[in-house]
Amino acid sequence: MKLVRLFAVCSAVAMLPAAMAQKWEFGVGAGAGIYTPQDVSLGSTSASAKFKTNVAVSTWIGENMGDRWGGELRYSYQLGDARLKQNSTEAVFGAETHTINYNFLFYTKPSESTTRPFLDAGAGIKFYRGTGAEAVVQPLSQYALLTKAGDLTGVVSIGGGVKIKLRAHAVLRFDVHDYMSPFPKQVITPNFGANVEGWVHDIVPMVAISFGQ
Repeated sequence: MKLVRLFAVCSAVAMLPAAMAQKWEFGVGAGAGIYTPQDVSLGSTSASAKFKTNVAVSTWIGENMGDRWGGELRYSYQLGDARLKQNSTEAVFGAETHTINYNFLFYTKPSESTTRPFLDAGAGIKFYRGTGAEAVVQPLSQYALLTKAGDLTGVVSIGGGVKIKLRAHAVLRFDVHDYMSPFPKQVITPNFGANVEGWVHDIVPMVAISFGQ
């Protein structure tokens, strides 16, 4: 967590001069995080591993770089229990994530438009953290262990949405992002002989409001 906080502070300081010198925007939003599952394989059998859908909140500071381009430094927090499932057997463990990323935005309409669709893409870091109580016996432990640990990974973000002006300095926003990161093997740890590969997709639809110049 110290590394995450340090990255957030350094990024915010680095963006501050640009945000002050150009048109800036500050926003907050809420939605849901919907994770795709990955199979943990053991021999010819497997169990499905994922993080359960739960609330996602986000805040960001953005800058408008000309008529069609912009950028945002964003912090996101999500709840979502780690889950391991095979047929009717299930293991669940409390978990949360913290994400910091910078995205570039491309607008399909100029800045004076009331409605501005946009596409965005960027990258950053994501911290997965197990928060549950570890037990001596866990269902499906032959496949993986759900742990009270942390896993810091890189993250790639792509998405899009639309901004709708409410008044001179207030904007209503609808967007959806796909946060893609390597599977967090420190939080959902494959047991001896088991294996899990691939990336996790975290699809986050969100409603937000922002204010700026």
